[in-house]
Amino acid sequence: AEAAVAGDVRTHIAWLQKRLGSLDEDLHEVIKTSPVWRVKDALYQSAPGVGAVTALTLIAELPELGTLNRKQIAALVGLAPLNRDSGTWRGKRMVWGRGRASVRTVWFLSAMGATHYHPILRLFYQRLVASGKPKKVALVACSRKLLTILNAMARANTPWTLGILHGRFCGRQV
Repeated sequence: AEAAVAGDVRTHIAWLQKRLGSLDEDLHEVIKTSPVWRVKDALYQSAPGVGAVTALTLIAELPELGTLNRKQIAALVGLAPLNRDSGTWRGKRMVWGRGRASVRTVWFLSAMGATHYHPILRLFYQRLVASGKPKKVALVACSRKLLTILNAMARANTPWTLGILHGRFCGRQV
């Protein structure tokens, strides 16, 4: 920016950062004051890759978590593959333009962290890439798997456990 405007820009950026910080504090206070949201926050953050920002996003923008089946929740977030078929032509199945974009954006970042730091999800990601899947397709698959597990956790109101690590939850395959 021009020298005459640069000071104003820096001042405005500082104000915006201060405002974001106060909004963040307000959100955390609201979570702390609600017993239901406090339990959900702790439950969600028990999963690998899910931090405070992801948990807040899920509480605020995905209240259906735990009430829908795995296909419905994946479609709602925008992680369900959609077909591009017309007549006899069969296109690729891909994730595109549907679902809640704000949740999907935060969720991809969580899945990226989980695929790097959680051994089971990392192995799943590496197996998909080794079998020839593009890295983004493998990340979407890991993201959907993590969402399915979190949906089952929310439904059963059970935190992340060793049983989930091996692909089983409450006696059912996830």
